[in-house]
Amino acid sequence: MSVRELVVLGTASQVPTRHRNHNGYLLRWDGEGILFDPGEGTQRQMLRAGVAAHDLNRICVTHFHGDHSLGLAGVIQRINLDRVPHAITAHYPRSGQRFFDRLRYATAYRETVGITEAPVDADGPLARTGGYTLEARKLSHPVESYGYRIVEPDGRRMLPERLAAHGIKGPDVGRMQREGSLGGVSLDDVSETRRGQRFAFVMDTRLCDGVYALAEGCDMLVIESTFLDDDEQLAVEHGHLTAGQAARAARESGVRHLVLTHFSQRYTDPDEFERQARAAGYDGELTVAHDLLRVPVPKRR
Repeated sequence: MSVRELVVLGTASQVPTRHRNHNGYLLRWDGEGILFDPGEGTQRQMLRAGVAAHDLNRICVTHFHGDHSLGLAGVIQRINLDRVPHAITAHYPRSGQRFFDRLRYATAYRETVGITEAPVDADGPLARTGGYTLEARKLSHPVESYGYRIVEPDGRRMLPERLAAHGIKGPDVGRMQREGSLGGVSLDDVSETRRGQRFAFVMDTRLCDGVYALAEGCDMLVIESTFLDDDEQLAVEHGHLTAGQAARAARESGVRHLVLTHFSQRYTDPDEFERQARAAGYDGELTVAHDLLRVPVPKRR
């Protein structure tokens, strides 16, 4: 049975608080696990959330500020300690290679698992599997930062009424799907395109073209909203988004489920992020993330 959900491990920006760990997000995508931005404490948050090192197949780091990457050392060592039996690939900005190297080999340990390093230095596809394409887009932050996007290939949805009209049933339905036609009836005659799901992960950035390219048509967008709208000038100066900016980008991009995260410690009322997102005109499904939350990816349209 396929499972597609976001497991939120941490939601704080810059420093952890009593209630928020540094960043960390696991996307379960069918049989794969993609870990985004493992900040300090991610290994312990994984334990609390019931996530094992064996669940990981990829690690995607947006940039090398500590709240997005200091947990790499512990996660990588845990992968080796548990002798994860499958390949793991790490994506991160190529300009931060020296930071990745330092974190990967921060202390002595027995290296038992080969981690494939696949640094990012340009927009475009990073990997293609049978279930998705992983893409990257450059963002606007004081250090080089990339957002990530997962796109499932489009499929076909069989239409029972059209199948019945052509007398196609039982094993012949599978044959039609495999071969593309049957008895002069084409697959297009009895089916329609089923749009693949899309997921995007956007962390530290100002509004820029990359934000919109990543968010376009997404079923779920996980996006930073470090500041509230009254502090928009601070957001611009430090390379971040406000709740209203994130929501407007989601609205204009046709996002179905918006997940706001990466909150500044200066704010004490998380509900204000939702109020400002709604005030910005976003009327889709909206989640203000908190640690250890699980959020299902919306079902296909």
